[in-house]
Amino acid sequence: MAYLSSLNKYKDFGLLIIRVGLGAMFIYHGYPKLMGGKEAWIGLGTSTKYIGITFLPMMWGLLAALVETVGGLLVILGLTFRPVCLLLVINLIVAALSHFGQGGNLGDASHAIEDAVVFAGLFTIGPGRYSVDKK
Repeated sequence: MAYLSSLNKYKDFGLLIIRVGLGAMFIYHGYPKLMGGKEAWIGLGTSTKYIGITFLPMMWGLLAALVETVGGLLVILGLTFRPVCLLLVINLIVAALSHFGQGGNLGDASHAIEDAVVFAGLFTIGPGRYSVDKK
């Protein structure tokens, strides 16, 4: 479709749309977890047992909530973009394994898997021109 090839010049704008959309949704889902306090963090942090980590669940839960919330903001800004994408991929792998560990199926874990794939791709290509980290 040659008539759509002119859209190639808008790749950086497309990356911005993806970053703003995903970042906003991660803030939306992460903020309540972050504000949930110790009980919420412990509940979230126990998911690490599916990767063999059974100590300090409150710390892991708080870190997961921080990565989701603050990471969402950093993705929008394009600030420390690649490290944040890597942390989000790790967070999402744990989330997917948690779904499977609780007896869920691929459908239950699909959202986490899909987001992990997107963040892995974003890790590879970077934030684009419209970012705070622009080189």
